[in-house]
Formats: sequence, C-alpha cells, structure tokens
Amino acid sequence: MLPETRTEGNDLAIPKFALETGDIEGFMEELKGFHQEFADCFSRQEPRENFFHYMVGQLSQLERKSIEPIALNVENAKVRALQFFVSDVAWNEKKIISKYHSMVNEDFGDSDGVLIFDESGFVKKGENSAGVARQYCGNVGKVDNCQVGVFAAYASKHGYCLLNSRLFVPEKWFGEEYKERRRKCRFPRDLQFKTKPQLAAELLKEIRQEGAVAFRFIVADSLYGGSPEFIGAAEETGVPYFVSVAHDTLCWLTQPMTIIREYKYKGEVRRKKVLSNKIESKPLSFMAIAKSINSYFWYRRKVNEGTKGPIEYEFTKRRVILSAGNLPQKEVWLVIKRTLGEKPEYSFYISNAMISTRLKTFVWLSGLRWAIEQCFEETKTELGMDQYEVRKLPGWSHHILTCMLVHFFLWHLKVRLGKKSASYYSVAA
Repeated sequence: MLPETRTEGNDLAIPKFALETGDIEGFMEELKGFHQEFADCFSRQEPRENFFHYMVGQLSQLERKSIEPIALNVENAKVRALQFFVSDVAWNEKKIISKYHSMVNEDFGDSDGVLIFDESGFVKKGENSAGVARQYCGNVGKVDNCQVGVFAAYASKHGYCLLNSRLFVPEKWFGEEYKERRRKCRFPRDLQFKTKPQLAAELLKEIRQEGAVAFRFIVADSLYGGSPEFIGAAEETGVPYFVSVAHDTLCWLTQPMTIIREYKYKGEVRRKKVLSNKIESKPLSFMAIAKSINSYFWYRRKVNEGTKGPIEYEFTKRRVILSAGNLPQKEVWLVIKRTLGEKPEYSFYISNAMISTRLKTFVWLSGLRWAIEQCFEETKTELGMDQYEVRKLPGWSHHILTCMLVHFFLWHLKVRLGKKSASYYSVAA
C-alpha cells in the first residue's frame, strides 16, 4: 500500500503498511475473531452475520465493492438483506467506536501519537444522496457533484488509521425545499448545519473526552487552522496543535503597545482597547515576514513525503503575536516552509507548542498529513470506501465505519505478526 516510509530515520518515524498473501494462515478465522469483538453491538444474529458478510466483501478481490456485488459473491449473503442492514438496521455506533478506539490504542497507542484532521470527497451522480451537492472535491481537484466527509485519523510509530468521521451536509440541505429529501435520507430531526471545522472540533472533543487513544499533537490543514472553533477545541485539550494557515494571516514580531480609549456612544461613556501607535504597530502578513528573512536563518531539511521519495525544503521558525481585529491576540510559533530554487513557494503553519520545541519536531509534523491521505488512498483503492451506493445518512455512516474497521484489521494482523514489509493482502470472496 504505502510506497515508502515517509519519516525514515526520524525518532518518531511512522511505519508503512505491509502484509503478503502468504503471511496469514487461517485469514478467515482471524477475521471471525475480529468480528466477534463487535457481536454485542447488534441486537440479533442476522445483523451480526451481515456485518461479517460486508467485511468479507470489502476485503475481497471484487472489482467493485458495493452492496450488490458483495451479496452476489459472498457465501450466504443476500442483496436485500445486506441493503437493509447497511442503511436501515440500528447499529450501536457509539459502542462500536468505543471498542474500536480501545483496539487502536492497544496496537498503535503511543505518547507521541498524533491526531490528524482532513476531509475527503466522494463523487456522486444524482441529487438524492445525503448531503450531496456541487462542492469542492479534493479527489478530482475541482468543484463537482459529491459528498464530503470530515475525518479524524491517528498516527504513531506503530501505524496509522482513521478514527471517526462525519458527513458534511451543505447549508442548503437544511432549507424548506430539502425537507422531503432529509426525510428520505433519514436525517435526525435535531440535526443542524455545521461547518467542516465545527464537525472536526466535534470529533476532537469526543476523542478527548473518551480518553481511549493517547496523543501528543494535533495536525490539520488551513481550512481548520483558520477556524476559531477548531483552534478553540484544540486549545481546550491542552495538547499542542500544528496547523496550516493562509499566507495573508497578520501578526507582529514583537508585542505592540495598546491603550484603553474612552469614547461616547449615545451619551454613554464606553471604553475599548486600541493600538497606542497605529502607524508603528501595523501588523505584517506571514508572506511579508517570510520574504524578509535572511538566508542565514533557513535550514534545509528532508521531508519524506509523496510517492516519489524524499523531498527537500527549507524551514525557519519565529515567535509571533497573532492579530485579531487589528489587536494583539496570542503568541504562537510561526513555522515557514519553502521550496528550493529562485522562485520558492511558501507554506505557513502556527503552533502553540512550548517555546523549547525544536525545529526538528515542526519539520516532522509538517509532513505528517500523508498518514491520513494514505488512509484515504488505501481504503478507497483496496477496500471500496468510495464505491458505495447508499443514499441514507445512516447508510453512509455505517459504510464508512466498516471500511475504517477492516482497514485497521489488516494493520492489526501486521502488528500481531510482527511483519516488517510487503504489500496488501486480499482475501477471495
């Protein structure tokens, strides 16, 4: 699955996935043992059996792993029964997630673990699937008719996996004209519109409150790094975050002086904080700071990311005071990454990590989003995560959850057997 170990040679290196066909004796018995862990999450024997059939189908060599091909090729599975199971049967999702996270911590848990947040798109035809709309789809790199899920992933020196997800439902779906579609897609009556960062913040809070998985850092891209809701949720955990931010983010290199100014409003004396000298205290953009830094302060480092192997960048870091409403907010690390060459391209990150944090740690974190991207790659190309044909919201959640579980199951085999290399193992249906 994973071409190279992106962080090879780092103390916090994350391993690649690896299993060969000949590695596993009694693969189906292993899967039955894994499946049995979730037996009490279903009320009857029939849904338990369909849960197993669905797992087998996702691990099979079928070209397309939607419900009908799975039901027609997996022994004892039936099309309508499997369709009903995925979209309409009640699952104890909270209990499944709780058990799953305990398993993740048992195999991957580490004090240096990292939570990673990102979204992934699923191109769809038609207008009746839950949350489908014309919106940006990262898979195709453009606006398309699709569904978008927000995901939380976990990575440590022992492995990586997806932890949980939420379907992003565009705001227009909550209008009166979508009332019938919401009913057909089985939306909960109390479901309200939430932005992607708000959904990520919700996932983060749940993971933190549950306390089943140990983590040391939180990583996310600029969509989340620029969100007060997500940053607020991250700060509440007490765990350092490292997030991408926009190039036009404003800050000061030194703390600007502020004063309290009195003014009258409708005869009432009011007070507000303002800069003492607006001209001298004008904030700078991250890009302006990056272009003004002398070459002496840039450090060339290898970031092992991408399928083409190690890539070199230059890095530097500065303590800055963020600007909010043209007033000083909080002091954070500004980490800048740039490409080599005459016309470098810049990437910007902020972190509330301790002042003593070394550049080496930030370099490592800057390349770590590959782990969640690899989860998307593996679950979509190998396990059929993007091949579903369900329309209802519960069906989407159940399908994604099962994909996460079977992806982890393969990692569990690798960890349990102590395998160090090889490629994806697929079991015939």
